[in-house]
Amino acid sequence: MKKLLNSFGYALKGMLLVLKEQQNMRIHAIAVIVVTIGGIFLGLTAVEWSIVALCIGSVISAEMMNTAVELLVDLVSPEFNEKAGKIKDIAAGAVLLTAIIATVVAVYIFGNKIFNLLL
Repeated sequence: MKKLLNSFGYALKGMLLVLKEQQNMRIHAIAVIVVTIGGIFLGLTAVEWSIVALCIGSVISAEMMNTAVELLVDLVSPEFNEKAGKIKDIAAGAVLLTAIIATVVAVYIFGNKIFNLLL
């Protein structure tokens, strides 16, 4: 049981570390707060909340994996290396793609709610 609790502690430490050290993660955290407040205000359904939560989790997870990849690449290849740069660019591209998809989903869900409010 102690090992299990320790593993949760390490995971939480990693989440806080990324939040503290990565500007993009702080931007994502602000977006989560804005989306949550907007969702409460607009009265998202359970299904809409589920979709939004999956998008939030996907973007945050992608950002954390990107950070881990960047740190690992910097560790094993501290000097300039074209392949290392490509690895980092691909990882960053995965975050961008995830964020774009999440934005499209948000525009659809929130746009629909806002449009219906205006009618």
